Amino acid sequence: MKNLVISTGAGISAESGMSTYRDAGGLWDKYPVMQVASAEGFAADPALIHRFYNGLRKKLVEQVEPNAAHYGLVELEKYFNVNVITQNVDDLHERAGSSHVLHLHGELMKVRSLRHPERVYTLPCDKLSDKGLETSVDTVDDHGDHVRPHIVFFGEDVPNFGPACELAQQADVMVVIGTSLVVYPAAALLQYAPSTAQVYYIDPKPVAVPSYVHVIAKKATQGVPELIDLLTARQ
Repeated sequence: MKNLVISTGAGISAESGMSTYRDAGGLWDKYPVMQVASAEGFAADPALIHRFYNGLRKKLVEQVEPNAAHYGLVELEKYFNVNVITQNVDDLHERAGSSHVLHLHGELMKVRSLRHPERVYTLPCDKLSDKGLETSVDTVDDHGDHVRPHIVFFGEDVPNFGPACELAQQADVMVVIGTSLVVYPAAALLQYAPSTAQVYYIDPKPVAVPSYVHVIAKKATQGVPELIDLLTARQ
């Protein structure tokens, strides 16, 4: 099987109602983004950060479901070795059934130890003092360490970018869905795809791209079925 590498951004989750931090109970309107999504913001007010991500997590669990685009990418696993690289912190790809998902910016349904960041916990978790989906500055793991959202804040390194580049270098087919291609480092992934790779770009408002990129100027739920037709016709 050929290697299909798919890079997804906010556009694919927007159609499920999980587009931006703006959806978290109005917190975006109340606080500047750097206050709730940066390393400095967490250092200044960790309690606010916990409340903010509790709100996002509650919305994700109670109101958001994978859409046809997420399920369509799972369908492609019948024909390709598929790896999804996502900028999104939601778990919609996993819930749809994608087998291999790499999160660049962290995962909303996980928290990690402040002292030992390699200790990552999926919520709900019996190893935490708070057993449910919400955490606070008082939440500790079974080692007594306090935890934080497993999110890459502005001002922090993106540890999964290296593995993402390695996947892109192995692509026979590269697909970009629902991203502006201006947010780095994720936007640089296309540069790592081999010159021989077929490249597709799905977005209702695509930015200018090189002529070798096949552009599908549609929303993800409309563009992914078209992509499936194009790719499977070549099998």
